Amino acid sequence: MQVVVLAGGLATRLGELARNCSKPMVRVQGKPFLEYQLKLLKKAGVVDIVLCTGHMGEEIERRFGDGRKYGVNIKYSLEEKLLGTAGALGKASPLLEDNFFTLYGDSYLFLDFGAVMDYFQSQDKLALMTVYKNYDRYDESNTVVEGNLVRKFSKKEKSGDMVYIEYGANIFRQEALNMIPKNQFYSLEDLFPRLIEKGELLAFEVKERFYEIGSPQGLKEFGEYIRRAR
Repeated sequence: MQVVVLAGGLATRLGELARNCSKPMVRVQGKPFLEYQLKLLKKAGVVDIVLCTGHMGEEIERRFGDGRKYGVNIKYSLEEKLLGTAGALGKASPLLEDNFFTLYGDSYLFLDFGAVMDYFQSQDKLALMTVYKNYDRYDESNTVVEGNLVRKFSKKEKSGDMVYIEYGANIFRQEALNMIPKNQFYSLEDLFPRLIEKGELLAFEVKERFYEIGSPQGLKEFGEYIRRAR
């Protein structure tokens, strides 16, 4: 089972907190956020990891190397120019298995990866989005689910029927990467609506909240969680 961590984004909302490092390297209780991610993945039984890096990606590779220190196997796909979350997958495609997970480089998720992958493989779809019934609690809800499919997703165009939020873990088949333009900026926010239009985006509801460090408030909440968990 393979997980791709999308770790190439700019930490623009964090301002001075990430001025001298990439977002996955932002310190929480003295350790890079990515270290917490890797340890959580190892605990969940995931050891095959691809890091899609960009901004200050060399710093990440110097710190984590091949992952042996953390009990995982890490491969790297470095973007010379920013390609976006979907474009990064297109570039990394030679490293990717037929079915693979994606995680964002600023998200900390509690997930039974095996159960989600088993469900995905029992269906004949190109992709899966994990969703959380959020009701605008932790961030603005952005997803509509009907049955086992995502029917609407947008972070810009809100509607009253959006009670779910994208949880942050997705699965793709290699075939889905054919929908991504080559060597240009392309986001998962661009890809999801195309999958939805084709009826190819499964929904899998999770019940436990997530943490993220993409904003100062999220970083503060994650730091508090780590302190409580010690």
